[in-house]
Amino acid sequence: MKNNQKSLWTRPLFLRIVSLVLAIVLFLYVNGGSDGFLRQTTRGNNDSSTSILNSSKSTTVKIPLTVNANTDKYVVTGYPQFVKVKLTGPSALVTTSVNTQNFKAYINLSDLTAGEHTVKVKTSGLNSNVKATVNPAKITVNIEPRSTITASVKVQLSNTSLTGDYKLGNAKPALDTVQVTGARSEVQQVSQVIAYVKVPKNTTATLHQQVTLQAVDKNGKALNVVVTPGTISVTVPVSADDQSSSSQSSDSDNTSSSSSAVSTSESSSSASSSSASSSSSDK
Repeated sequence: MKNNQKSLWTRPLFLRIVSLVLAIVLFLYVNGGSDGFLRQTTRGNNDSSTSILNSSKSTTVKIPLTVNANTDKYVVTGYPQFVKVKLTGPSALVTTSVNTQNFKAYINLSDLTAGEHTVKVKTSGLNSNVKATVNPAKITVNIEPRSTITASVKVQLSNTSLTGDYKLGNAKPALDTVQVTGARSEVQQVSQVIAYVKVPKNTTATLHQQVTLQAVDKNGKALNVVVTPGTISVTVPVSADDQSSSSQSSDSDNTSSSSSAVSTSESSSSASSSSASSSSSDK
C-alpha cells in the first residue's frame, strides 16, 4: 500500500494534475482578492474626492469698494472704502476665491446725475457656483459737480521765536498759489491753503522743508478736497538777532564808560591829596 502511494506521487501525470489544480485555486484566490481590494480602494478614493468637491463652505472677507462713475464731471462722496463679502459654495472654490481675491465689489454710477442716490453693491469675477452676500447690500451716495479753483498758500510756523540770539525771517513757499479740486460745495468753502512748517526752537540755520498742503475754510477746518501739487518746498530764513548784539555792545560800551569815569575820579582824588600834602609841607 505504501509502495502504491509512493509510486503515485512519483508519477509525472499525477503531479501535473495536482499542480494545475493548485494553480487554478491560487489564481482564483489572488484575482478575486485583488479585485475586491482595488474596488474598495477605488470606491474609497472616489468617495473622498466626491466628499471634498461636494462639501460646502462659507467665509467672509473684507475688500475695497470700486466706484464706477464719471469722475471727470462729478465727485462722489458718502461711500465706504471697504465692504464685507460672504462667500458660500464648494469648499475648493471658496478657498481659491479667498486666496486669490480675483473678484471685486462695486457700485455703478455711470448713468446717474448730480444728487443723492441709493445703489446696490454688486460683485463680479466669482465662479457661478459661489454665492456672494455683500454687507452693506445698498449704499447711499452723493454725486456733486466737480469744481476747481486757484487758492493762495499761507505758511504757518510751529514756533515764531528761537532760543539764543537767533530770529526767524519771512517764510517763502515755492509757490504762491495752487489748484484745489473737489465737490462744488466743498471747494466753495476754501479760504486758503496752509503749508505747516515745524521749526525746532534750537534752530540756528535757514530751514528748507518739503511740506504737505491742506485746504481749510475760514475757521481753519480741513476740507475734503484735492490740492495740486500736494506738497511744496518752503524756505524759512534764520539769522543772528542784530538787536541783541547791539544791546550787548551798548552794555559793553556803558561798562567801559563807567570804568573810565571811575578811573578819572580816582585820578582827581589822588591829585587833590598831593596838593594838600604840598601845602602842609610849605607851612
